[in-house]
Amino acid sequence: MKRSLALVIVTVAIVGAHRVSAQEVTPGPGTLEVTVTPGGATLFTSKNGAPDFGTYSLGGALTYNINRFVGVEGEVAGGVGIPQDLSFNGVSREQKPPTTLNYSANLVLSASTRSSVVPYVTGGVGGLTVFDRPELDIVKTDSYLTGNAGGGVKWYAPNGRWGLRADYRFIALRGKDGGAAFLGRDDRYGHRVYGGVVINGVR
Repeated sequence: MKRSLALVIVTVAIVGAHRVSAQEVTPGPGTLEVTVTPGGATLFTSKNGAPDFGTYSLGGALTYNINRFVGVEGEVAGGVGIPQDLSFNGVSREQKPPTTLNYSANLVLSASTRSSVVPYVTGGVGGLTVFDRPELDIVKTDSYLTGNAGGGVKWYAPNGRWGLRADYRFIALRGKDGGAAFLGRDDRYGHRVYGGVVINGVR
């Protein structure tokens, strides 16, 4: 009798622990998420004499998920110029484009998948700071208004603590009088892609 009772108690304890564990660890977004972006690329297309150029992008983002579907995100990404062929002021040669810093506040809308794979769309507004590079006639650090729209997909590990993220953004940069000729004084556009690691915070 005692052995039977002990066996029932042990069985209930194991099953109960398994159920609690399954409830506590659910793949998916946490209330707070940090995205670390070790690698990506940004390409601005040419327009009215302003050349196209690309940079290596790295940075991060902090996301507050109001619920499983809606979140707000603050994002910062640095663009490091890498040597490339640039045609500017009638001269074509290999040189580095300027270093940039992009920052934005975005709204993130996630699909209701109830699985470890979560597609999303996002968009927002922010700014782009372009640091001086005299070789390209950029004689001062200047900032421009930007908007972005895009989307991507997140995958969450079974333990719910981390994940991976792939993201694409279409970037619209507003030109301004007095801006550097390298960037152009007209509105122009760019594309950014990156891969990142998601770290889940409060759940």
